[in-house]
Amino acid sequence: MWSFLMVVCLYGAVEYCLRGQSEETLDEASLIPFADDPEVARRVELATGKQIHAVAAEQARPGWGNLDM
Repeated sequence: MWSFLMVVCLYGAVEYCLRGQSEETLDEASLIPFADDPEVARRVELATGKQIHAVAAEQARPGWGNLDM
């Protein structure tokens, strides 16, 4: 009985937290983990048919290197 009540409370809490979100924003949020790797983003786009706004990693400028500490 307690586990059923806990599941109902969890479901209610999740529904309450996501009440203002549209399907489009939730779908876009699910693709965020792939946005920082352009190659993976292309593979996910091909597999799902959804566009991912990939952000390429920033390249070091000439004269600026990585500092090892």
